[in-house]
Amino acid sequence: MRLTVLVAALASLAAAPPPASPAATSNPLFAGADPDMVAACGRWWVYPTDPGDPPSVAAATRLTAWSSPDLQHWTRSTPLLRMADIPWIAADGAANHGLWAPSLTAAIGRYYLYYAVGPQNPTPSRLGVAIGDRPDGPFVDSGHPLLTGGDGFEAIDPMVFVDPKSGTPYLYAGGSAGAMLRIFELKSDMTEIAREIPVETPPNFTEGAFVHERGGIYYLSYSHGRWNGPDYSVHYATSSTPVGPWTYRGAVLRADATHQGPGHHGFAENPATHQWYIAYHRWERGPGPGPYKGDRQVAIDAVRYGPDGRILPIEMTDAAPPASPLPPSTCQEPDR
Repeated sequence: MRLTVLVAALASLAAAPPPASPAATSNPLFAGADPDMVAACGRWWVYPTDPGDPPSVAAATRLTAWSSPDLQHWTRSTPLLRMADIPWIAADGAANHGLWAPSLTAAIGRYYLYYAVGPQNPTPSRLGVAIGDRPDGPFVDSGHPLLTGGDGFEAIDPMVFVDPKSGTPYLYAGGSAGAMLRIFELKSDMTEIAREIPVETPPNFTEGAFVHERGGIYYLSYSHGRWNGPDYSVHYATSSTPVGPWTYRGAVLRADATHQGPGHHGFAENPATHQWYIAYHRWERGPGPGPYKGDRQVAIDAVRYGPDGRILPIEMTDAAPPASPLPPSTCQEPDR
């Protein structure tokens, strides 16, 4: 999603971040936005846009993760990637930059951390990818942008899905002002684009695309509405392939009396129980016209599916997520 304030000079990045505040044991779990969620190495991992500790505009200069063995006890990582370690960051000539919307994908025995680099104006936003041997890094940038925006397309909110049937990796990206979804097939090294897949942007798409597969159905979910307004919500479409054509299914996560603007999310499954969960951000407040200000908060709730495979409406809770320990893992082939 869009950053409202881009960060200060690169010189400020050298300082180490202050100690992390502990996560809560119930929803919301911690401050952050745009969370991706994966199950890997026997732990749950959440990768958010980092709000800092304490929150500050300098937070966008690094990416961190939170992990848990059971969805109830969370530990924050050291920085996974700092903006100062991205060699191409200043090539666009912009005065300030920021990092947001990280997403982790496991493939060919390694971990690939995709992320967006702003500003979005006046220079185009870009996507990057860094490689690591563990889900908590350290990650090393690939050395070049993966994708650059332009001509009405904003290169934001990357998500890479590896098709379990074919093994083909696909990049999903784009949204916000242009509200355009684009899909690309990646090369086997996961750091370069092989070709673009033509796709029709689904109804009510704004940003934050996410793909998961269950029972042979491919689910394309995404955020709708303005990121700091009451209409921000999660909608989805389905297909028999990871690249469509997509059948729109409607909204599954909307504001309620005490939480506003839920969205920019990730789905993850416990492979032992086959229970799915959604990690998303929200504003802890009642209804109002927006624009909302302050910190968004990350929450995790259970996902239910109907007999026909449709995602049932997701209820936002203030309780602790149900305990969901993961099976032991060798950390070689994590589950998305």
